[in-house]
Amino acid sequence: MPKNTANYLTIARVVMIPIFLVLMYLDFPGSHYWALAVYIIACLTDLADGYIARHYNQISDFGKFMDPLADKCLVMAALCCFVEQGSMAAWILAVVLVREFAVSGMRMVAVEKGRVIAAGWSGKVKTAATMVCICLILFGIPPVLNTICQWVILLTTVYSGVEYFYQNLDVFKNE
Repeated sequence: MPKNTANYLTIARVVMIPIFLVLMYLDFPGSHYWALAVYIIACLTDLADGYIARHYNQISDFGKFMDPLADKCLVMAALCCFVEQGSMAAWILAVVLVREFAVSGMRMVAVEKGRVIAAGWSGKVKTAATMVCICLILFGIPPVLNTICQWVILLTTVYSGVEYFYQNLDVFKNE
């Protein structure tokens, strides 16, 4: 692992995931707000590590692997907590999981063919929208807004997944 600031921020995000989970499951006044604070800091490290990696030439194989994995783990941890606590429909989590596995699988097939499928604009919008919606849900928004956030997560997830597959269907063609 190359030692650089971007990678350290990614590692910090991974370390924050169990801290976030512990805070989600502790039952003391304000524990969800502490979880929200940790989640926001983790999201900010995602923005910072990407900026630093690109602008200071700190892009590494470790970062290419761990950054999206850290994002997925952070988001899935939050969504699983929401399902368990009854503030998110389980089928929405299932759709998100299927999309993530499908896109990751497609990327693995592409790599075997010597091709890299970079994150597309819709994937970045999906990630940002999901992270913002998770922050809002953690903040304790009214049920109608919670439902809107769930639909935003669902629709951006489905749209970006369909777009990735539509634009990269040729990956599955045998040559």
